[in-house]
Amino acid sequence: MEFRKLGNTDIEVSLICLGTMTWGEQNSEKEAHEQLDYALDSGINFIDTAELYPVPPKKETQGLTDQYIGNWIGLRKNRDKFILASKVTGRSGMDWFRGSETRLDRDNILQSVEDSLKRLKTDYIDLLQLHWPDRKSNFFGNLDYKHSKEDDFIPLELQLEALAELAKSGKVRYIGLSNETPWGVAKFLELSKTNNLPRIVSVQNPYSLLNRSFEIGLSEIAIRENCGLLAYSPLAFGVLSGKYLGGKKPKGARLTLFGDQFTRYTKERSIQATEEYERIAKKHNLDFAQMSLAFINRQPFLTSNIIGATTMEQLKSNIGSLGISLSEDIISDIETVHSSNPNPSP
Repeated sequence: MEFRKLGNTDIEVSLICLGTMTWGEQNSEKEAHEQLDYALDSGINFIDTAELYPVPPKKETQGLTDQYIGNWIGLRKNRDKFILASKVTGRSGMDWFRGSETRLDRDNILQSVEDSLKRLKTDYIDLLQLHWPDRKSNFFGNLDYKHSKEDDFIPLELQLEALAELAKSGKVRYIGLSNETPWGVAKFLELSKTNNLPRIVSVQNPYSLLNRSFEIGLSEIAIRENCGLLAYSPLAFGVLSGKYLGGKKPKGARLTLFGDQFTRYTKERSIQATEEYERIAKKHNLDFAQMSLAFINRQPFLTSNIIGATTMEQLKSNIGSLGISLSEDIISDIETVHSSNPNPSP
């Protein structure tokens, strides 16, 4: 297993991070524990969850993912063996978390952590991330920014002060962002410096062969400011495994179950690019999913690649991507496809 520094901390996290958003929806608690055991045995020391999980978010299931992890921690007594990341839900309109709309104000952030700690059966979270901005901005696949003078978002310095309070208490060790823009990352970095507040150490954003928008602006910040990418959706909801090509709908697969809610990677341009990337994998005798993950693993702005799996076979294959080295010929083929169809699924 390869390890990389988490920002400017003394923590080293595994290049592969175990994502958990299917647990409680597509995966049972028994399956979640099996994945956790196998991941740690394979050298993974980084686990990512969120108070929102599982996905799709529903009142009936919210928090189940955390509960599964917490029960596992209670059984294994191994909290010191891994780095645990979680997220506080951004402004959403969902009112089942704390009885009102989720916001990134002090009360919501502090209560979110208290609730997460109880479910996770732990005294601290290693990395707490703001799941998405409180303000109106172009995240979750929106390419254009439409400014609104009426945007009453919680000031970023107040969000950072709440996070600093948690860090001072010892309930949170480090802080990060998620689904953030270059402006947001730069502003948080500026505020931490000028106000002597905790510095962000990572940015969890989507990144894959079908979505390389992180490379525009954010990649330079990640490298120069030492706040690397935690890449989520590296297989684009499984699209980059090739299992949906030709109109296939595998039983129990995410897009088979929830395809009407997750259309970002199923549009015509995405399908065309996916077909071309699959041909590259076949040309070079590579497993398509492993090639897709290996492309992410080699990026200099990456801290960790967050994989998710609904079966042990998928989990083992995804971890196996660490053994894949992409030649310059393969990279050249990939860049040829990308240049002709950049970011087909932002």
